[in-house]
Amino acid sequence: MGAHSRKCDWCSSGTPVVRDMEPLNSDYQYWCEECARALIIVGDPIETYRELEGEPIYGRLLEEYCTLKRFYSFVTA
Repeated sequence: MGAHSRKCDWCSSGTPVVRDMEPLNSDYQYWCEECARALIIVGDPIETYRELEGEPIYGRLLEEYCTLKRFYSFVTA
């Protein structure tokens, strides 16, 4: 299934912008912007991720909403 035909694994409706590269549950790897923002706000951000849209959407969400002092890993290819 191509990236453009996927839907968010959590809400099943949004277009994924980020992939969790080390998910605790493999059923929840792809996240739309709204669901990814919610993860950050509740204090459970994705730590090892890949941006899917070519823009640093998730990286900007981390900068804007994340107050935890953790190290995050952006994965390429």
